[in-house]
Amino acid sequence: MNHPPIVPTEHWQTALDTLRSREKMLTRQLDALAAARRRLPMTLVEQEYVFEGPDGPVGLADLFQGRRQLIVYTFMWHGADDICSGCSMFTDNVGHPAHLNARDVTLALISGGPLADLMALRHRMGWTLPWYSSLHNSFNADMGAGDGFALNVFLRADDRIFRTYSTTARGVERLGSNWTFLDLTPYGRQETWEDSPEGWPQTQPYQWWRLHDEYDDSTDPS
Repeated sequence: MNHPPIVPTEHWQTALDTLRSREKMLTRQLDALAAARRRLPMTLVEQEYVFEGPDGPVGLADLFQGRRQLIVYTFMWHGADDICSGCSMFTDNVGHPAHLNARDVTLALISGGPLADLMALRHRMGWTLPWYSSLHNSFNADMGAGDGFALNVFLRADDRIFRTYSTTARGVERLGSNWTFLDLTPYGRQETWEDSPEGWPQTQPYQWWRLHDEYDDSTDPS
């Protein structure tokens, strides 16, 4: 098996410094992209969707769990004998939800399969994200997932629900950290350094960070 070339430490440092400048440029570009995303218009979700959850039927508004922003990942479902390894890897990469909850964001999974099958896999994999069945509605198709996968972001405002962002395919590859998820939401990380429209909620960076068991109980989705 081949490997990178071996060079003296000073040559390695020079190469690393050159690459670092490109990494920093990309970070600034990603920040600018997130700022543009926060300025996207939004569209009203007019369909009344009914999902099946562990406690019975729920509507899309219920998936917010009282918060203003909702990220829904449509986990591809082709049957209990054909589990999507990519969607499973995505779900494995999701961190503790308390940090998203603290920024008024709920993250949930939806699949077009029987709820009992979804819950069996959730238990097997040790996942804790809320998971709902869309088996008897058109949510997946309407939100760009079809028989595959997609990620959609929603905002509750004036007792209405709006779709603010959507992506699929390689658009979900780099997601998984709290930061990458927050960067998809209309309010972003809600920190003062961000380029956000006037009137967006913002606090000083770092000050809202907590250990995940130290947040106020209102952020706990359980």
